[in-house]
Amino acid sequence: MFGRYRRDLSEAIEAGLARGPEGRGPQDVYGVLRYGMGRADRSGRPIEATTGKAMRPTLCLFSCEATGGDPESALPAAVALEYIHNFSLIHDDIQDGDETRHHRPTIWTIWGVPRAIVAGNVLRTLADITLSDGTARGLTADDVVELSDTLTAAYLEMIEGQYLDLSYESRGDITLSEYLGMIARKTGALIRCSLELGAYVGSRDPETVDAFRRCGRSLGLVFQVKDDALGVWGDPESTGKPVGADIRRKKNSFPVVHAMEHAEGSDAETLERVYGKDEPDDDDVEAVLGVMRRVGTRERADELTELHAERALGALAPVEMAPDAMRQMEELAHFLLVRDH
Repeated sequence: MFGRYRRDLSEAIEAGLARGPEGRGPQDVYGVLRYGMGRADRSGRPIEATTGKAMRPTLCLFSCEATGGDPESALPAAVALEYIHNFSLIHDDIQDGDETRHHRPTIWTIWGVPRAIVAGNVLRTLADITLSDGTARGLTADDVVELSDTLTAAYLEMIEGQYLDLSYESRGDITLSEYLGMIARKTGALIRCSLELGAYVGSRDPETVDAFRRCGRSLGLVFQVKDDALGVWGDPESTGKPVGADIRRKKNSFPVVHAMEHAEGSDAETLERVYGKDEPDDDDVEAVLGVMRRVGTRERADELTELHAERALGALAPVEMAPDAMRQMEELAHFLLVRDH
């Protein structure tokens, strides 16, 4: 799935980033964006950088093809999704103070916070423009309006989720229900939207679109809870982070929220002590890992991701799909459960 659409996606993404005035240099906003999306170095020279898997646009093209459509027609929606995702990453890096992404300096560390904010805003606007170009690939004006409404609602939800995440940072009383609601917005909205947009282009059938929407909602939870687990128990050689990295950062991820909600007695006192410190040390990380072992945090994370992987596939069971499409969805769900980075 990830390999099949890679070249078409790459070309379409590059075409969108080629907008702007003639004669611009590597330091203009489009050069900055090409750097941020791993397509150029800071001098503007094309590179093959380490980037993400382009999961969201891939899911969009896949769901279009799986429901009988031509993935070429869904390319504007797929590229818009990737632009929105990267817009959110640029702003997230600023908000979280992250200095590297994919083993390279983040945009704000090179060009400064003000220009990084503007670059993110440009990318969000490019997404809207790209989607409006869909009529050149066979979409009707009504299709473009429908897709635009769906995407805009999803990235508004994503931004609301990011705001919630920031507001939770200084709190030690976040419940699992609150946390899962937050990630359903911050991470889940765009993953859900990816499958929803593709299914719309492929089928124009409301019941089919709703099935993919429900599938995407569960896949979003699988993705984020697994990501949270990797932030605590991931193999350092695969994640590039030490074991317990998110504990050291005092990040309110699923394992931490679960442990805080279920710890009692001395375990609760340990968590309160560690998360009351400015900078937890190695002994603190080990102490928190011990609490998580005793309250079964890792097992609960596994149970939750497996449950929602099953729900994601179950949502698509009634849908008529192209041959082999269901097998590929099963492989994707399995990949999200066992991925190591």
